[in-house]
Amino acid sequence: MNRTALALGCLLIATPALAQSVTEKTGVNSVLGIAPSTPDFVKQVAISDMYEIQSNQLAERKGNAAQQTFAKQMITDHTKTSSELKAMVTDGKVKAALPTALDSAHQEKLDKLKNASGAEFSELFGEQQVEAHQDAVSLFERYAKSGDNDALKNWAGTTLPKLQHHLEMAKQLERDRTSTTSQSAK
Repeated sequence: MNRTALALGCLLIATPALAQSVTEKTGVNSVLGIAPSTPDFVKQVAISDMYEIQSNQLAERKGNAAQQTFAKQMITDHTKTSSELKAMVTDGKVKAALPTALDSAHQEKLDKLKNASGAEFSELFGEQQVEAHQDAVSLFERYAKSGDNDALKNWAGTTLPKLQHHLEMAKQLERDRTSTTSQSAK
């Protein structure tokens, strides 16, 4: 009986921490507008930056001229945010672990880009950039509004305008690509 009670107690204590990660991972927090926990925010930002850097390095090699220009800016900006986040974790302002590799969802997207070329690459890259930046803007907005670490919350708020600009740039890249595609189909 005591073992059962102890196990149940441990499970109840662990459930909120696990639930936060699950709700952030599944997008429930985003739909509800709930800020992620600090560890979830740090993990998602670090993975997002790794994905942005790696996918845009591919675009520098495989993309069209507009995508290459976009890619250079994304690599510069996401390398900067990645360094800033790492510095906050390293100096102790933020208590969280930094991931060292992409999660499976981002790795799958990157693999698709690696295997694509020409028009297929351009379409896939544009769509992924819009989606990635929509996700990033949502993540940063939620944390800047209701995050639980003041230093990270402030950083999220000051970084957000740059990400919103990236989203607009990605949308424009897609508009330009689709208008060029529809014109060449005529």
